[in-house]
Amino acid sequence: MAVVLTADSTCDLTEDLKKECQVSYTPLHIVLGDKSFEDGVNIMPPDIYKNFEATGELPRTAAVSAGEYIDVFSTLVEKGNSVVHINLGSAISSSYQNACIAAEEVGNVFVVDSCNLSTGSGHLVIEAAKMVKEGLEAKEIAERLRKMTKKVHSSFVIDKLDYLRAGGRCSTLAMLGANLLKIKPSILVNNNDGSMTLGKKYRGRLENVLIQYVDEQLAAYDNIRSDKIFITHAGIGDNYVNLVYDHVKSKNFFENIYITTASCTISSHCGPGTLGILFMTE
Repeated sequence: MAVVLTADSTCDLTEDLKKECQVSYTPLHIVLGDKSFEDGVNIMPPDIYKNFEATGELPRTAAVSAGEYIDVFSTLVEKGNSVVHINLGSAISSSYQNACIAAEEVGNVFVVDSCNLSTGSGHLVIEAAKMVKEGLEAKEIAERLRKMTKKVHSSFVIDKLDYLRAGGRCSTLAMLGANLLKIKPSILVNNNDGSMTLGKKYRGRLENVLIQYVDEQLAAYDNIRSDKIFITHAGIGDNYVNLVYDHVKSKNFFENIYITTASCTISSHCGPGTLGILFMTE
C-alpha cells in the first residue's frame, strides 16, 4: 500500500514544502460572528487582524470533527493507501481525539499527536516525508514520529498582549503594564502534549529582544540538529523577520532556514507582532 501524509492546517509549512512533502491539510475552523471558515482556505490571518481592529473581538477556533476526518481518511484508504496523519497537540485541540476516532472507524490510518503546534508539527511532517521516500510502512513511520516529539522545540515572542487580553489569557491591567514597560513575553510549547506556558519576560525594543531571545534559545541545547530551523511569524514586519533570518544565518550552522507565516488558528491566539524559532535536537 502507498503511504499518504495528511496533517492539520496548523503545521504552517510553506507551499513549496507542502508540495515537496506531498502532504494534504485538514483545515481547522475559524468562526467569526455567525460565519464559519476553513483555516487557510477561505480565510487568512490578515482577515482576523482586520476584524479585530474593527470589532475588538477574536474569532473562535474549532477542531476538525470526527466526521470530517472520516471523509478524508476513507477517500484515501479506498484508493488503496494507508495514511499517516499528524495532529496539532492534543492539549490544545480535540482534533487529535477526533482523528483517532476516525482512524479506528476507517482502518489503515495511523494518527500521530505532534505534541506541538505550528511548524513544530511541520518538522514532523518533513521527517515523515523522508520516511515515505525511504519506503517505510505507515505504522513504522507513526511509531518513529511519536519518539521524535520530545526532540522538537518551539517558542515564540509576543510584542503586544492585546490578543491575549481579548482571549482572557491576561488582564487589561497586565496588558497595559506590559505595553508601558515594553515587556515582551515568550511562550514555550511543552513537547509532552503541546500545551503552552509563559517563559521569560523580555524587556526593551523588539529588535533587541528578538536577538536576545534567539541567542538564548539556541544556547539552551548542545545537540541541535543543523539540517533545518523555522522562523515562523504572525503579522510582524519584514524588517524583524529579516533581522532574525540574518542573525540565524550569521551563525553558519543551519543548512536550511525556512521562513513561514502562522495559520489563522495560531494567529488568532497570539495576534500580530509574534515571531518564534522552532528547531529539533538529536
